[in-house]
Amino acid sequence: MTRIFCVANQKGGVGKTTTTVNLAASLSGQKQRVLLIDLDPQGNATMGSGIDKASCKTTVYQVLVGLATIADTRVKADAAGYDVVPANRELAGAEVELVGFEHRERQLKQALAGILDDYDFILIDCPPALSLLTLNGLCAAHGVIIPMQCEYFALEGLSDLVNTIKQVHANLNRDLKVIGLLRVMFDPRITLQQQVSDQLKQHFGEKVFDAVIPRNVRLAEAPSYGLPGVVFDRASRGAQAYIQFGAEMIARVEQL
Repeated sequence: MTRIFCVANQKGGVGKTTTTVNLAASLSGQKQRVLLIDLDPQGNATMGSGIDKASCKTTVYQVLVGLATIADTRVKADAAGYDVVPANRELAGAEVELVGFEHRERQLKQALAGILDDYDFILIDCPPALSLLTLNGLCAAHGVIIPMQCEYFALEGLSDLVNTIKQVHANLNRDLKVIGLLRVMFDPRITLQQQVSDQLKQHFGEKVFDAVIPRNVRLAEAPSYGLPGVVFDRASRGAQAYIQFGAEMIARVEQL
């Protein structure tokens, strides 16, 4: 069965895109068939996968408004081994155009129906806002992966996101659940981060992934080369953490 996961957090700069591309690369490296869908108009997941967003003739924008299929739009990220449905600035216009659609929040789910048998995992990189684009991702997904920094402001934003997920579950997508929380940009030397990490584990228990992604220069450098960190420098601490996270995701999915 194909598993569809959103990587979401309405707070910006928390490593959503870094997590999406590196999880995709990690899963692909572990013999999984992976599709990455870039739902962010910034197109960072597209660029971080080595695809020039400016040269893409069709993108997720055309998919959402019904002008193209995913099969026609997907592009191979050759170095990382997974497929990408790219995004660019055109996608910003989809917010306005989708308002007139009868089932505007289910456009992505309908588009995915034709290619589910092609993949083991479909990962959706959501924009940093609880927008109509994010809502499309949540309505299409089986679960949400929430990357977050161990800081107190992040805890406040987390409660808003969890409430949104509960509302979508109740009203639009009964399959949706929180798969887990991933601690990113973690520095164990900072006492505050350790305290917040402990609070997360106390409150969310097994929902907190065992894998912890450290703050790592090589992960930060990788996008400028158009590569996930897992491919750019597999031996780095950050890449090894994402490889561990990929293995944990495969194990967790088998228990769902």
